[in-house]
Amino acid sequence: MHETDADLAALQDLLDRSYATAGGHLRDITTPERRVPAGDLAARLQGMSLLTLATVTADCRPIAGPVDGIFYRGAFHFGSSPDSVRFRHIRRRPQVSATHLPGEEFAVTVHGRAVELDMKAPENAGFRATLLEIYTPRYGADWETTFLDSGPLYARIDADRMFSFRMTPDG
Repeated sequence: MHETDADLAALQDLLDRSYATAGGHLRDITTPERRVPAGDLAARLQGMSLLTLATVTADCRPIAGPVDGIFYRGAFHFGSSPDSVRFRHIRRRPQVSATHLPGEEFAVTVHGRAVELDMKAPENAGFRATLLEIYTPRYGADWETTFLDSGPLYARIDADRMFSFRMTPDG
């Protein structure tokens, strides 16, 4: 886990505030015992988690598609091609929603704003190292120079709301 105690406290606060303002239907399904606390969530979201990311078109239509999601320091991050429709949307309308749903027993949904990252900036060195931890074993030692330095853009989702859900053994 890359989360600090402060990251986990901020994440728990976000989860609590989100749940407090959730609608009745969501609260009926995501009962208190089905909520995932910040520490458990960060532990479960190690490595790459496939996200369905929704962006907004100029005429306000949502467009959703898969991205590699990296949970780092209490926030989802993702990458895409610099010339992707996804990043064209984000540059004009940064509002996004994303869901990680590997099966009916676990889900995380986040709503917020995508913030583009400069992967060469010193403040993103930890995230860059995390990407290398994840992708170098899969794609080889030259992934950094052949892909990371000349390929995708990355963004962080600054969450306004985040909801987590897990099925308990008793349902």
